[in-house]
Amino acid sequence: MSETKQTFNSSLGKKLIMALTGLFLCTFLIVHLGGNLLLFCKDGGYSFNMYANFLTHFPPIEVVAYILYASILVHALYAIILTTKNRKARPIGYAVATKAPASWSSKNMGLLGSILFVFIVIHMGDFWYKYKFTNTVAFKEYRTNLATGERTEAAYTPEKADFEHSQSFDGNTEIIRVKDLHARVQESFSQLWYVALYVIAMGALTFHMAHGFQSAFRTMGWVHRKYTPIVEFIGTWFFGAIIPLGFAAMPVVYYFMK
Repeated sequence: MSETKQTFNSSLGKKLIMALTGLFLCTFLIVHLGGNLLLFCKDGGYSFNMYANFLTHFPPIEVVAYILYASILVHALYAIILTTKNRKARPIGYAVATKAPASWSSKNMGLLGSILFVFIVIHMGDFWYKYKFTNTVAFKEYRTNLATGERTEAAYTPEKADFEHSQSFDGNTEIIRVKDLHARVQESFSQLWYVALYVIAMGALTFHMAHGFQSAFRTMGWVHRKYTPIVEFIGTWFFGAIIPLGFAAMPVVYYFMK
């Protein structure tokens, strides 16, 4: 067995893979939040629908998306393997339990990760799967006067079942027809159970990221007296507070504005 294979088959190797996939998922969270904030644009869902259409029809983005899905599965799988191995190694808990707040996050990463994984499955099934593989998401037509910038919107019914999107021009008017994911989001966020699930998941994300982000750097050996406090600050306040609050705000605002 090669040294590389031995390394990645070891506990340290598995932790390294978890650290790398975790940091990749952190990057995704930033991009995903930025795109989802388009939901707050007062433009009839135009910006968000164009963003969703771009994500699902631009080949390089689609490749990155499948890498993302693989990262989620690998991260979850290795978490299960390491958790199971640790429990077998220490079937009886420590005699003295620490009361430190950070300790609760580290001891419950499995629970927090499980909540997030269930949420991701439901979330992707409700939006990504229905958007990509079903005809349950309606279409919308946007007509924009290129001279004045004035835009109108209306429901659109495709003539063909395999229609996905189109862009055409009628004089100075740009006509864009895309799937109306914005309406799907509005429908989902009008349901109290879904909003509650979303908020609970973001609470789990808060604790998961507060510990996981800085833990990833420690696993890779990137520990420095000068920079570690910065990493801890970013993990606690940016990924552990700002990112989850940004995501949680969307369903809450939509629910009370319905």
